[in-house]
Amino acid sequence: MLTQLSPPILATEDVTARMPASDRIRYRLIAAGRRYHANDNIADFVHDGELAELQDEVQARLQEVLQALVIDTDNDHNTQGTARRVAKMFVREVFGGRYEAAPAVTAFPNVSQLNELMIVGPLKVRSACSHHLCPILGQVWIGVLPNAQSDLIGLSKYARLAEWVLGRPQIQEEAVVMLADELERRMRPDGLAVVMQASHFCMHWRGVRDDGALMRNSVMRGAFLQDASLRREFLSLLGGRG
Repeated sequence: MLTQLSPPILATEDVTARMPASDRIRYRLIAAGRRYHANDNIADFVHDGELAELQDEVQARLQEVLQALVIDTDNDHNTQGTARRVAKMFVREVFGGRYEAAPAVTAFPNVSQLNELMIVGPLKVRSACSHHLCPILGQVWIGVLPNAQSDLIGLSKYARLAEWVLGRPQIQEEAVVMLADELERRMRPDGLAVVMQASHFCMHWRGVRDDGALMRNSVMRGAFLQDASLRREFLSLLGGRG
């Protein structure tokens, strides 16, 4: 298997063309020295047409899972299309943030030299726990303290970036850091804060089955980390939290 090659054996285009889509994509990642964890975006390594191939491959593997669960998908009308539906859901929808390029986000200069606190939220976000692939449903609040040199982005773009970053299997603690990194890189503000509150179905649906627990965490950068009064102002203005 390609996953066992370290370092990868160089192959001709003809050889890689005969590989399953997942092996082809994995081969490129390994050859480039790039990791491919569950919450990594690998869009640069997926060529045109390969996402459809990958979806077909996932469908075939999921059909094997259903068979291993002793489900008669031939005669059970409810599960005859389950492998296809779940494959589409994973590749095109709930894990789309792995396979899609970053959304186009037009930044514009801070012409008015705004330097006051801005808060966006709550933004509804959906993700999946990388431990059990169970849903994570929550809200995100973003605080920005721009400076004269900061780039500004439109209100809807915060939601698009949050959806792109959260649309991968991951843990909440890492998700808010990744979102903060993406926003900080694009805007270059004096301060950035991200707060997330979410419900985890890996707790509701299995295990302890506690359907009331919520997880809240935050990332504070720049002025929000250094200035306690700014941090308090931001947290006090998070309308609807909890």
